[in-house]
Amino acid sequence: MKKFTLTLATATALLTGCGDTDKVGSKIELPKSTKQITQNFTQTDKNWKSKSGHWLIKNGVLKQTETKNSYNLILFKKEQFSNLDISVEFKSISGETDASGGIVFRAQDSNNYYIVRANALEGNYRLYTFKNGSRHQIATASVKPPKIGKFHTMRIVAVGEHIQAYLDGKLLLDHHDKSFQKGYTGLWTKADSVTEFDNFKVSGE
Repeated sequence: MKKFTLTLATATALLTGCGDTDKVGSKIELPKSTKQITQNFTQTDKNWKSKSGHWLIKNGVLKQTETKNSYNLILFKKEQFSNLDISVEFKSISGETDASGGIVFRAQDSNNYYIVRANALEGNYRLYTFKNGSRHQIATASVKPPKIGKFHTMRIVAVGEHIQAYLDGKLLLDHHDKSFQKGYTGLWTKADSVTEFDNFKVSGE
């Protein structure tokens, strides 16, 4: 009987969807932070600017309820970041076409930005660029779909062109891209997703 050995390279490929994204390497660390944002959504903050969708702060969460748009986006327009560590808790409430939540970073405006999103209807975790309103997938990993009705945590660390993305504490995406160097942060949903967000945190420079 032949022996089967699960090598580190094989395990990594399985974790990331059989090589459908860059190989996950060492965790990058953020240089000393000079700016910080913490939003627990206990009260309205005028720095949140909705670009599309219906966003409402209620019962300690930020909820997006519009179901007819292609994409729904809200940006926090107080600070711009280049190198950053950003995280949020999200909970998919419902959605038949899509049940997603996403973190936006280095947004130039409502048509140009990075987005990392998770989808409770699909077994993948993905990094996209939006350029002039068009979405382009640049990295993906296979995952167990996040459960609807349960909070999950997304986190992105970006230093220069190096971007790493976590889901529930696991490093899943490790990619290099230099499309955008600096910009605003925000939140995102797609199509008929009804999603809640909590504990939005950003540190960086």
